Amino acid sequence: MEEAKWYVVHTYSGYENKVKMNIEKAIKNRNMQELIHDVKVLMQNEVEEKNGVAKTVQRKTFPGYVLIKMIITDDAWYVVRNTRGVTGFVGPDSKPVPLSLEEIQEMGMDISQLRPSFEIGDLVELLDGAFAGSEGTVKEISDDKETITVSLNGFGRDFPVTLRVDQVKRVI
Repeated sequence: MEEAKWYVVHTYSGYENKVKMNIEKAIKNRNMQELIHDVKVLMQNEVEEKNGVAKTVQRKTFPGYVLIKMIITDDAWYVVRNTRGVTGFVGPDSKPVPLSLEEIQEMGMDISQLRPSFEIGDLVELLDGAFAGSEGTVKEISDDKETITVSLNGFGRDFPVTLRVDQVKRVI
């Protein structure tokens, strides 16, 4: 199967979170977890001063845009493109063009927001390596959240495997 890539979707201003919710609902309702993996509205912290009091607030990094990690198929494209509030994919003639993590970094964005986040106890599927297709349970997460240790069952016992977060996906 093709690898999921990050795409940018243009939305009506102020509809970013609503679009994110609607796409996530469509993923669940249409059972499209295999095609659409993640939806993000990128946020950044800013210090705002009011009446002499500094306060940290979250603002959208790119107002009017939502990032979606997906495998482009006619069905996935149709679901995203026809979500209320979406005006189209970013690309020539509204044809989706995937972003690389390097491009995302060059835009000054924090790519850690785009990496999948896991919790201890999550059930995950291994995407590559000798145990690709196997399922295991997250037992440990590195401090930098770049690697996780997954407990696999094989050969009659459990054994740990340490992987990069992009080598696994959460089983929903």
